[in-house]
Amino acid sequence: MFAQTPTSPFVLMLAAAAALPPLLAYNQTPAATLYNQLLALAGWGVALMLWARSAPSWRDGLKSPAALALALLLVAPMTSVVWRALPLSLGLGATAIIGAGLAVLLLAQGLSAPARRQAAEALCWGLLATGLLSVSVSLIQVFVPAGADGVLIARSGIVGRAVGNLRQPNHLASLMMWAAVAAVFITERRGMRRALPPLLFAFVFTVVLSASRTGFVGIAMLAIWGLVDRSLSRSARLSLLATPVMLAFSWWLMAQWADSGHAFGAASRLSEGAGSPSRLAILRDAWALTLAHPLLGVGWGEFNFAWSLTPFPNRPVAFFDHTHNLPSQLAVELGLPWAGLVLALLCWALWQASRGAWRASGDDAALRRAALMIVLTIGLHSLLEYPLWYAYFLLPACFALGLALPTQGSTGDRVSAGPWAWIGGLLVVGSAFALWDYSRIVAIYKPSEDAVPLTERIATGQRSLFFSHQADYAAATSLVNGPLALAATRRTAFSLVDARLLMHWSQSLQATGDIEGARYVADRLREFRNPTGDSWFKACENPVEARAMPQCHPASTVIDWRTLR
Repeated sequence: MFAQTPTSPFVLMLAAAAALPPLLAYNQTPAATLYNQLLALAGWGVALMLWARSAPSWRDGLKSPAALALALLLVAPMTSVVWRALPLSLGLGATAIIGAGLAVLLLAQGLSAPARRQAAEALCWGLLATGLLSVSVSLIQVFVPAGADGVLIARSGIVGRAVGNLRQPNHLASLMMWAAVAAVFITERRGMRRALPPLLFAFVFTVVLSASRTGFVGIAMLAIWGLVDRSLSRSARLSLLATPVMLAFSWWLMAQWADSGHAFGAASRLSEGAGSPSRLAILRDAWALTLAHPLLGVGWGEFNFAWSLTPFPNRPVAFFDHTHNLPSQLAVELGLPWAGLVLALLCWALWQASRGAWRASGDDAALRRAALMIVLTIGLHSLLEYPLWYAYFLLPACFALGLALPTQGSTGDRVSAGPWAWIGGLLVVGSAFALWDYSRIVAIYKPSEDAVPLTERIATGQRSLFFSHQADYAAATSLVNGPLALAATRRTAFSLVDARLLMHWSQSLQATGDIEGARYVADRLREFRNPTGDSWFKACENPVEARAMPQCHPASTVIDWRTLR
């Protein structure tokens, strides 16, 4: 039985599933973190398979508010595929990630007390390992950037800032918060209390290297944890309370480094202010779209399309495919009733987890409070970014939430290699297939020496089950402007809209005779005030070219974005 086998393969696989995906640096164009996500799905799939013969029943767990919330989200992507216009490739990918999150949540909720303790420790060891290795990666990226080879250690595209192997400063900061929580749990449980202060300092210093403002707020959460959690040892509480001091000292150290002529990313980052005007603007625009579609929203995965093609004269100039706020994203895409129910269930689940963690005592208190902190820190990030759209964050977060919640169902109620084996196997096989499937997209953007012509590679990529929308982008921007390019544009726009795509979109509409549509899309490109669009519109300054280019004149009416799908 699992509870009697601390070195169970499940425990080792769980630690690996949490640790390895954020450490993978290797990637291929066009999806920078796809391999990280596939590794996360496959790793958690193997963990589910190993647990299959002694796993708890999942039926009682489905009655919990967290599981109901994920179940409501699970049907959203394919609903948008069937009744809206979301491409099947995008719907399948989102369904797989949400379904995996629901599976690991149900698994964690049903664990017996001994198994829950072992699973929590395995998860925290994995998060601690990925945190420590990410610290090493970050030090190289900032202090020895030539040592980043792009294969084992990702290159930072921002001078003076660490990005980790996930290539995003905010993602690195969230990993540091998780590693800090894991360090507290492990050092308390294993009696390694002297190790906690240097571990916390390493993670806080890395947050400073990332220059993530979200990470700075996360450090404040660690200090609050040390202030309110009396179940922690005195040394652990003092270490957590000292994290703001560690932040100040880390800043001073980097300021000394900057004084010697080196780049200090955090100083320039915070000079922009505590907030982000573009993020506030996207929230404002998202709320306007929500009010325009209050009941059913614009459709799962369709915010990018709807926002890019709706007139917003004061829109932020950056291209956003997400509102960078979880409640706002759900509201604009699902509508207020559906999103409100999902958010209410999630809040109920957090209240259950918080109440249980507060009332628990002994080892159970340490476990539940650490698990709750993992959820709360990524929840904070979700108010400013969209980390839970990535499998390597969603799956550990769902598992941690399951550990923090009250046990669901009877621990003696077991099923024999039932749904867990099938779900785990499907995740493993699906990830392997997706890896092969993606190779057809890589061939478009990075062809081999003996590659077939581009049009043939695009046609092959458009037959991809999971990534056809990425082949469509190549078709939309490289094929002759016309019906085929226009059809590809309409599909890929659900995934990505940028200046280049809008320009070709307008030209394809013109080529198919839709002059008013071409002008309308061109008007949206003007709103972004992008150098690509500005260069294109320079032709309008020449009277001869302006007469031949209908996009030089604004559209005479507002076109409903839904008619452009």
